[in-house]
Amino acid sequence: MCEIKNFYCWLLEFSVLLLLLLALCLWLAIRPESPKYTIVDITIPKSDIDSGGQNGSIIYALEIENSNKVSSIYYEDTILRFYYGSETVGEKTIPSFHQGRGKTRQVTDSVDANPQVWKAIRNSISNATAELKVAVLTRVQYRTWGVKSKHHGLDLQSQISIGSNGKIFGKTKKIKLRRASKTWRRRTNR
Repeated sequence: MCEIKNFYCWLLEFSVLLLLLLALCLWLAIRPESPKYTIVDITIPKSDIDSGGQNGSIIYALEIENSNKVSSIYYEDTILRFYYGSETVGEKTIPSFHQGRGKTRQVTDSVDANPQVWKAIRNSISNATAELKVAVLTRVQYRTWGVKSKHHGLDLQSQISIGSNGKIFGKTKKIKLRRASKTWRRRTNR
């Protein structure tokens, strides 16, 4: 009788361990990844640089990729901001949208530059290069197997060098946006 009881206890322990291992593998397989934001192109029109005027614009191409094979993503309004130093150059709001599994969305638009900051940017570009910072703020929900998750905040940023021709300067022409550091978040949320 005692041997049968030990066998059933061992079988129960093995079954629980197997179920826990299966649950861990399933969780790892369906856990959604954050969307990937990439600045594909930035152009400051040559006419805006050479004119010497107070107004300028930044034309950008942003790529938003959902690499999840199981989850689609619902985006709330996305705020795209450009900074020069600690000054805000301009911002654009991308309206909320839904992105299917494995899909990529291209957003091409322009941002009108703040006239008070534009003069410094124009002078910096005409001398050599200008360092712009790009920040993206949004909230997303993942939909996996028909169930929506809670909201997840995204705070991404990157630095971009703009050459004297008004385009991205350097070897890499595509710039991936990464999670913002805590000090960057404190400065931009003021």
